[in-house]
Amino acid sequence: MEFSDLIRKRYSVRAYRRDEVTEEVLQQVLDAGRLAPTAANRQPFQIIVLRTAGREEELLGVYHREWFVHAPLILVICATPGRAWVRMDGKVYADVDAAIAMDHMVLAATNLGLGTCWIAAFDPQAARQALRLPDGVEPIAFTPLGYPADEPGTKVRKPLSDLVRYDHW
Repeated sequence: MEFSDLIRKRYSVRAYRRDEVTEEVLQQVLDAGRLAPTAANRQPFQIIVLRTAGREEELLGVYHREWFVHAPLILVICATPGRAWVRMDGKVYADVDAAIAMDHMVLAATNLGLGTCWIAAFDPQAARQALRLPDGVEPIAFTPLGYPADEPGTKVRKPLSDLVRYDHW
């Protein structure tokens, strides 16, 4: 798919079919995350693939929307700040790098006919427990991964003139 079509086609899917995502398709999505650019090529993230079957109740404790567990898979991107590049003012880039990797996977999923919905409004403590995260690992975002059972609505976005400045603030 041509890139400008792809970014227009992507939407936040909130209804999923139960159809299986094949291992081959899943690997293509995961590889897009692996190929994402990161500061100093540190790749300070881990991707967790969750199978929803049998874990619905536990996962609903992480994010309280029924559609969240309808997709067969959920991807979680976790930052590993101890492995990240650090800017001279102390800004640790792990969360930025993890977000870039997640976005690459979301776009790859769209290109393969899958649906996703970026979830940041999850319960961090419930997520840590469900994922059995060690200290030093931070959950950044979740997305269900499956075939859409809905249709995209109209996207409303601000005009470029509200978002872009040239040369200074």
